Amino acid sequence: MSNATAAAPARASAERWRLSPVTLRWLCLAALVAVWEVAPRAGWVPQVILAPPSAALVEGLAEWDFFASALAFTFGEILASLIFAYGLGGLLGLVIGLSPFGRRAALPLVSSIYALPLIVIYPVMTAWFGIGPASKIWFASLYGIFPVILATAAGVQLVDRKLITMARAQGASFWPMMTEVIIPAALPAVVSGLRVGGALVTVGVVVAEMLASTDGIGFLITQNRTMFRTPQVYFGILLVLVLAGGLDTLISRLERRASRWRPLQDSSHE
Repeated sequence: MSNATAAAPARASAERWRLSPVTLRWLCLAALVAVWEVAPRAGWVPQVILAPPSAALVEGLAEWDFFASALAFTFGEILASLIFAYGLGGLLGLVIGLSPFGRRAALPLVSSIYALPLIVIYPVMTAWFGIGPASKIWFASLYGIFPVILATAAGVQLVDRKLITMARAQGASFWPMMTEVIIPAALPAVVSGLRVGGALVTVGVVVAEMLASTDGIGFLITQNRTMFRTPQVYFGILLVLVLAGGLDTLISRLERRASRWRPLQDSSHE
């Protein structure tokens, strides 16, 4: 008893000093930024290769009008690509997931294409649609659609069959079955696919702009890189990170909210 009593304050002290995951994440980020700032200024890395974040912010904000215009252009392309990838990807995944034949025939094909480096087809996109926004939107949509298809099909497959049996026993027709049983139960898996698809859409748009474009953040990054304007390059990269992080945060919140649906659905037949 005495040992246990003596160990209790030590455990309480350890619990008090234990860092939460959020705090630890922010500390790691702060350490990374500090090393990034110090390394080029101390001469460990040439500043023509790695610009300090403070210099990137100063130079980038001085040219904010150009970067803001490019950011708005890139955001428009990402938004259009997301609508196409999410809409068509979700619909195809739903159709494939509901059909046993579709799962056997289409899922292996979708998985195989998803594993390919789709960047190799971007020159074909520019040949078909030019170097304007259309080629970026089509390429990024194609880049992000496959995880949405796979996640939606998997989510439909994982729907509790007892829920479907109960709905049929109550005389539910096709559309009530879809909107009240299948889609809500599959939603957590679907949102996970939206998260991956959204990240790939962002990557697809920016990479396509870097390869062949006349506007957008990717174009500015490439243009400044060719002129050895390293701070502006890193400011563009920071804007891409903020854009991708904002989208990921938004979908993460949707994912946490959607994950609450499944227990409610599962409890309905207990």
